[in-house]
This record gives sequence, structure tokens and C-alpha cells, in this order.
Amino acid sequence: MLDLHTHSTCSDGSETPRRVVELAFRAGCSAIALTDHDSFDGIDEGRARAAELGIDFVSGCEVSCASRAGPLHLLCYFVDDDESRLGQVLVATRADRARRNDRIAERIEALGIPVSLADATKEAKGSVVGRPHFAAVLVRVGAARSIEDAFDRFLKRGAAAYVAREPLEADEVIRAASASSAVVSLAHPHSTELDATDLDRLVAELAAVGLSGLEAYYSGYDKAIQSELVTLARSHNLVPTGGSDFHGDYRPWSRIGIGAGDLEVPDATLRELKERLG
Repeated sequence: MLDLHTHSTCSDGSETPRRVVELAFRAGCSAIALTDHDSFDGIDEGRARAAELGIDFVSGCEVSCASRAGPLHLLCYFVDDDESRLGQVLVATRADRARRNDRIAERIEALGIPVSLADATKEAKGSVVGRPHFAAVLVRVGAARSIEDAFDRFLKRGAAAYVAREPLEADEVIRAASASSAVVSLAHPHSTELDATDLDRLVAELAAVGLSGLEAYYSGYDKAIQSELVTLARSHNLVPTGGSDFHGDYRPWSRIGIGAGDLEVPDATLRELKERLG
């Protein structure tokens, strides 16, 4: 069992990097990837615990990007150096995230809700503050019934406190990752909301600039969707990757290793990704 998409308190998850690895071990995973948003901060802690428990650990991150077809997320694997080209790109991304958080806090305050950036920062317990942290505080003060309700009413695209980021271009991230000896997979491809033809065209464009994988095995994707995405990946000579997109309490229905109960990432996936390393 593998899980190549998880988040910790170093971005928008509720569990520490150490705990993420422990949960993977308990679930029976032979390998775990920590892919916090825009940050490598949890890598050392996670890797050390994985070594103690005797499971493989993959360092990485998830990066929000823009493309011709709209916003998307890229999972970058086998990289953890802030001084790498990708690491330097993430510095700029975190600065943009901080500006966005300021504006989200201002919009929530303008709605008359007693939630501040300081509250979200305290909730985060880590270096990266994101919308799930604002959502948790909105629930705590009674402004929302649940994390999902907080997103629907305040934080998702088009909602009252939503603020768009200025994401990097996907080809820029892929090239920076390649220059950092990383491999890149397109995360949860159906979130692009593209039809089959346009998704095929997008994947072809990204593969041409160095994309190595496509997240075919993902929480909530039924077997038919997974099969279609595996076929799409293979048609562009990409590795079908997979993971739970674990966020702990912020996404409680998705558990490490099994997602929503429908996740089974083939053991060969990690070997295939390693073969793509430059």
C-alpha cells in the first residue's frame, strides 16, 4: 500500500509530519509521501520518523498553478531543498499566500465575524496558513456549521471572503522541478473540470514540458474514473500516481492509505517514479 499525497501541520493538515508517518505505518503503507503546500518544512521530521518505523519516505510538495486551461495543482516528488530552483520558486509562492491571507482576514472582518489572521495562524500550528485554518476558526466561533459549510459560505471561489491567488504558471513549476531533479505529477486531474478532450490536450501540453505523472488513483474517484485516468496517463507515457490527499480533521472522510475506502495505489508506482529521476 502506498500513499503519495498527504498534508501535515506544515501546510493545511491537522496532524504533524511525525503523526502522518505513524498513521501511514499503522494503515500498512510501505511508503508515504509528504506533499505539503508550497513548503518542505515537515520533510526532516517525517523522514526521521519513517526511518525509525522502517517505511519508505518520499519528500515533496504540492504547488498551485495556472495554465491555459485554468487552475491546477502539481505534486513535486524527491525534492526538499529550499536552495533548489523549485525551493526558490516556493519562496515567492509563500509570499503571495501571505498577502492572500491578509485579504481573507480583512473580508471576514468586514462581514462582522470575529475571526482574525492571528486566529488562523494559531490554528495552523505551522509555517503555512491556508483557508482550512480560517474555516476551522469560523466553525469554532459559530459562523459555520462545519469545515465544508465554511468553505461553501465564505472561502470557496465566488464566496464572500474568497480571494484569488496569483499562481505560478504550470510550465514554470515543471521546469523548476526538473531543474531540481524532481518529478512532477498532475494532482486530482478531474478538479480541472475539463472534459475528456480538453484534459487530454492539457496533459499533452504538460508532458511536453516535463510532466512525469498523472494522479489516477485518488480519493473519491471510482474504478471507472481511475481506469480512464490510467489509460490517459499511459497514452502520454506518464506514471499513474495516487494518494489520499489526507488533511486529517480538515478532510476527515479521506484516510491515509485508503482515502474514502476506494484507494489502492499499486506498489509499482514508486518504482516507476524513481525511474523518471534525472
